[in-house]
Amino acid sequence: MSLRLIPSNPSLLLSTIFFLFMLLGHAPTQIQAREPHVINFRSPNLYPEGITWDPSAQHFIVGSVRHRTLVSVSNAGVAETLISDPDLPENVTFLGLAIDAPNNRLLAAVHADEPLPPFDALAAYDLRTRRRVFLSLLPSEGGGGDATRQIANAVAVDFKGNAYVTNSAGNFIWKVNERGEASIFSKSPAFTAHPVDRDSPYSFCGLNGIAYLSKGYLLVVQSNTGKMFKVSEDDGTARLVLLNQDLPLADGIAVRGDGVVLVNSMKKVWVLKSQDSWGEGVIYDEIDLEEERFPTSLTVGNDERVYVIYGHMLEAMMGNSGREIFGIVEVRSEKENKEESVWIFVLVGLGLAYFLFWRFQMRRLITNMDKKTN
Repeated sequence: MSLRLIPSNPSLLLSTIFFLFMLLGHAPTQIQAREPHVINFRSPNLYPEGITWDPSAQHFIVGSVRHRTLVSVSNAGVAETLISDPDLPENVTFLGLAIDAPNNRLLAAVHADEPLPPFDALAAYDLRTRRRVFLSLLPSEGGGGDATRQIANAVAVDFKGNAYVTNSAGNFIWKVNERGEASIFSKSPAFTAHPVDRDSPYSFCGLNGIAYLSKGYLLVVQSNTGKMFKVSEDDGTARLVLLNQDLPLADGIAVRGDGVVLVNSMKKVWVLKSQDSWGEGVIYDEIDLEEERFPTSLTVGNDERVYVIYGHMLEAMMGNSGREIFGIVEVRSEKENKEESVWIFVLVGLGLAYFLFWRFQMRRLITNMDKKTN
């Protein structure tokens, strides 16, 4: 009997090939030899500040600081008016957005800038009918009599349909239940425990981006201190998340399915990881952004890809007009990509080692069989 390099048992060969494919199939899905996804879309004078991803319709939704409209943007960059709400006060701004998936609703924070009369609310729209479900006015800290100007900014939603809205001027968090009933949810002393440089840019902007995590808490970032807080969904108690550095001018926040948190400023995106459910965390990587295009927020899209919206907000704040093109751009951590590439080679190496060991064992088996036959 002669020695054959190819196994005589086809089922064993197929099993080995299947094993190799299983190894490669469990490699991280983010490793792909491709450029980041860039979406340029046309919507005259839109100036979008907020962005969210609608997984059921498979498109992005962005707001506007100029129009009382919410616009859908496809992966190919096709922009269409999704919702127009002329019943809102004129010249209000749509800021933070969130998808309430169980109720198939779009939640939008509505704010009126000076010199307009104060107006801060949460609007809920049915994504099937595109009609407004409720418009909840958000109470001031003094129960309606406080003259301090509020800023309804970012929105997060839990699995029960409760929405959480940050007040960037008052440094507290509102809660709006699924019926549209609004209240002040968290006014933790932790939010005002850190000094603010009043001469720094955007020193007026406190609590900003907010995200809900399935373990029963929220993460919220504070622009003027660069701090991150962990807030209990039960009673609103908050504590500082200990990070290896601050997040100056932190704006938006998003959480990937693997638990990695991404926070953006107008200059960069920080990639953060934690091993203890965000008692502590580390900044794992930083991704530079195009500051002149003034990014404001980010969202997790299809296949766990993270996208930032370039809304050119500085132009909007200066009263400019005429811009037609805006951008949604995927941000990717090169550090994560490199480490995951190493794992690809490790898995391939393990697969080849398994195959060579199996072939060696087959060779020994065939040799022993030859000896017994002789």
